[in-house]
Amino acid sequence: MALSTDRSFVLTLSCPDRPGIVAAVSSYLFRAGGNILDAQQFDDGETGHFFMRVVFNLADPDPQLAGVKPGFVPIAERFAMAWTMRDRDEKRRVMLLVSKFDHCLTDILYRQRLGELPMTITAVVANYPRENYARIDFGDAPFHYLPVSRETKAEQEEKLWRLVQDTRTELVVLARYMQVLSDDLATRLAGRCINIHHSFLPGFKGAKPYHQAQIRGVKLIGATAHYVTGDLDEGPIIEQDVERITHRDTPDDLVRKGRDIERRVLARALRHHLRDRVILNGRKTVVFTD
Repeated sequence: MALSTDRSFVLTLSCPDRPGIVAAVSSYLFRAGGNILDAQQFDDGETGHFFMRVVFNLADPDPQLAGVKPGFVPIAERFAMAWTMRDRDEKRRVMLLVSKFDHCLTDILYRQRLGELPMTITAVVANYPRENYARIDFGDAPFHYLPVSRETKAEQEEKLWRLVQDTRTELVVLARYMQVLSDDLATRLAGRCINIHHSFLPGFKGAKPYHQAQIRGVKLIGATAHYVTGDLDEGPIIEQDVERITHRDTPDDLVRKGRDIERRVLARALRHHLRDRVILNGRKTVVFTD
């Protein structure tokens, strides 16, 4: 029977390293009628963990994962795997959070319309009113204004969490959302909340990193996309980039140049996540790039 080339699927896994993992995975996919299109793997000698990403299609005119997933469970249990298996045509449901600065938000909306970011936007949530974003075309994405203050933070985050649940959101993106999530909310969103920090972490954490960098006279500035944890700007890093600067650059120059870095770093990190290219590895990540 000819293989279905219209649809493909992706398997990601991590587990303690031991002999036979690759053989077990590839043998099972063959028995299930699959054909491996791409395979990447990484053996972390420091932690003793193994990581793998496999793209495959199926010899079926109407390929469905429902017939493949159950048979993989015994293999996953034998090797103590943390794993996912998804249809690559299935779009992730993503919520975008934003504050005053909208450059990352507008960039994501543009890339999503181009088809570069395969996702469904469940909501755009802002702690500034709608008129702050009058120039932005949100398309079909619902807009929610959730103001927040120190006194109302717990209440606002509970509304935000209910919105995540009601919209069946799978990933939350902090597109320059300048509010620090509470430990409770960060824990609820563990592994599915990406933040863009306007600094090359681990340097210049917290507020006004470009001003900190200018005071220190650095020659490179950068941006970092990472998963959110309860520790401020300490989450596993997904993507980073830098740009050279000089002594002539003012803090405003750094902010202007930084916007460009932030946009591209967040877009790359989001694309990696949506394409199942990121696997958590403790405080780090394994990113299988194109």
